[in-house]
Amino acid sequence: MAAEPNHAAETAARADREKTVVAASSLLAAVLLTGTKLGVGLWTNSLGILSEAAHSALDLAAAGMTLWAVRAAARPADRRHAYGHGKFENLSALFETLLLLATCVWIFSEAIQRLASGGAHVQANVWAFATVLLSIGVDLSRSRALARAARRHKSQALEADALHFSTDVWSSAVVLLGLFAVVAAPRLGAPWLESADAVAALGVALIVVWVSVRLGRKAIDDLVDATPPRVAQKIAELLRDVPNAVAVRRVRVRRSGPVLFVDLTLVAPADVPLSLAHAAADVAEARVRAAYANADVVVHVEPDVEPPDDPR
Repeated sequence: MAAEPNHAAETAARADREKTVVAASSLLAAVLLTGTKLGVGLWTNSLGILSEAAHSALDLAAAGMTLWAVRAAARPADRRHAYGHGKFENLSALFETLLLLATCVWIFSEAIQRLASGGAHVQANVWAFATVLLSIGVDLSRSRALARAARRHKSQALEADALHFSTDVWSSAVVLLGLFAVVAAPRLGAPWLESADAVAALGVALIVVWVSVRLGRKAIDDLVDATPPRVAQKIAELLRDVPNAVAVRRVRVRRSGPVLFVDLTLVAPADVPLSLAHAAADVAEARVRAAYANADVVVHVEPDVEPPDDPR
């Protein structure tokens, strides 16, 4: 019996190490991209690249927050945090959402100002293109690694980082199209294409807003203990034919970081021995854990008895 808890502890420790390594790699990638984009953006005067640099700078702060949150969430439950520290991951995701929305305010303001003033001269040179292509390559690699780790360990903090890097792939592609338009403007005799860089920056901001709203809604749901969609119903269906149980009276679900806390009540026939009722609870717990690997399950068994007659 002692081997199972040890195995669970080893699995959790291995998962925490993997999440920490992935989060640290994300932080290093953000440092590289932020410095490169900022330098090239200032040199070429490209608002598209500068908006990407601002986005990456906030991704850098968010990646640091993610690394801290993953390490904090790995701490075991204690007297003050009986349900563990998983909410730190949800809090980190909400913090990243606010940072992303703050970036959009600056991008919208600067882009509209440039469009109103007729645009600004952008040097669409080889370094500008190389920077954007580098950004796409790094972002694509990191988003895939983060997404895999997020799915494997049910980590909202890593999911938030993965969304950031995947968003950067699309926004960098928009900036790349803007640079191509700047190059093509004099050759095609279409000076209006010189404003494409500012338009591309607006495209970046719109993508970031869309992703931020999705991420923020999910983080808030978990922080306020909103029941994950259809999870309670699915658990009730899983337990419909548990031996020595006649019904599932209540299923309550809440998520804290990667852990799904499940509190449910089984109804057993009144004449079922205690040992069989306990076995029914074990079966119910095993089924929920099989469906949700990171579930913390508490099963309460009640007898199926008629309510007493009203003496009045």
